[in-house]
Amino acid sequence: MTNPITNIPIPAILEIKSGIIYNLQDIFDRHGFENILMLFDSFTMDQWEANIKDSLSTTKVDTVLMQPHAEVHDLIKQAFSIKMYDAIVAVGGGAVIDCGKYMAFSRQTPFISIPTSASNDGFASSNCSLMIEGKKTTVPAKVPYGIIADLDIIQNAPSPFILAGVGDLMSNITALYDWEFEDRQGVSRVNAFASMLSKKAVNSFVRTPMHDIQDPTFLKELVSSLTMGGVATIISGNSAPISGSEHLISHALDKYAEHPHMHGIQVGIATYIMANVQEHRADRMQKVFTRTGFFDHIKTLEVKKADFKMAIENSPEIKPHRYTYLHEKKYQRKALDFLDQDPILQEILR
Repeated sequence: MTNPITNIPIPAILEIKSGIIYNLQDIFDRHGFENILMLFDSFTMDQWEANIKDSLSTTKVDTVLMQPHAEVHDLIKQAFSIKMYDAIVAVGGGAVIDCGKYMAFSRQTPFISIPTSASNDGFASSNCSLMIEGKKTTVPAKVPYGIIADLDIIQNAPSPFILAGVGDLMSNITALYDWEFEDRQGVSRVNAFASMLSKKAVNSFVRTPMHDIQDPTFLKELVSSLTMGGVATIISGNSAPISGSEHLISHALDKYAEHPHMHGIQVGIATYIMANVQEHRADRMQKVFTRTGFFDHIKTLEVKKADFKMAIENSPEIKPHRYTYLHEKKYQRKALDFLDQDPILQEILR
């Protein structure tokens, strides 16, 4: 019996360079996009809409200002109220990109992601984080047809957004360890290629000089590695290569904490906790978070230790079909003990 050939959808466009946002016409021409819909949030519309439109000589573009916290049913209604376009393009942070991704998925239209920060891997993944009845929920979509990251724009994003991206990327380490743990329990099966890609992504990043998180070389490595993590989820068919117990903690914080923080920030703290629970690459985790200034930033945020305690205790219920380290009581207890005893956490949490 012959082995089946695996076909994986990957982005047809991948541009990570300075000034690329004003050279979109060449990209659209190469891919035959003559009529596009471009989505913005209020900030990106004010900053870049006019200049982007001025830079397009032949492609016709309609623009829409997306409302924050749009519900899924409103997005579907909006998606089917518009005419057909050759592509839907979203310019902005995670919220507008997720909205564009889902609208394009609903209409089976190519989607192009233009992130204005590297705060998480959502610009490259096949899932969306959207509002359903007032609660943030992960829903499936498709991998972007294109990813266009302008380093000039990302470089000028506030440093907390870059640090959030660092936190989200470093979670590949603990997520992969959770995935292997699940495999040993017979709950999941590790896809070797997806695992390799996710591991290569984070390993490439941790070897990058970290003296300046706004250095173009650092940012290009961060964006490239986040992109590879997103592609790993397409290969595996699930989020396991980049999302494990550390993401369950963050989702629990989103659900229960009175004042949740940025996704990548929460994930980064949870990743540091879980690396020590798993006793896997914890020293490397500490060095990256120290050198990039991640820990120093946490000190300024009033992140509550009590919220993390609550999140660790409630994390298994977030995805009961998974079987991460936190789905076992002994490791949950170990995480709670580490939360109370680790000197760094005592210094950065309130």
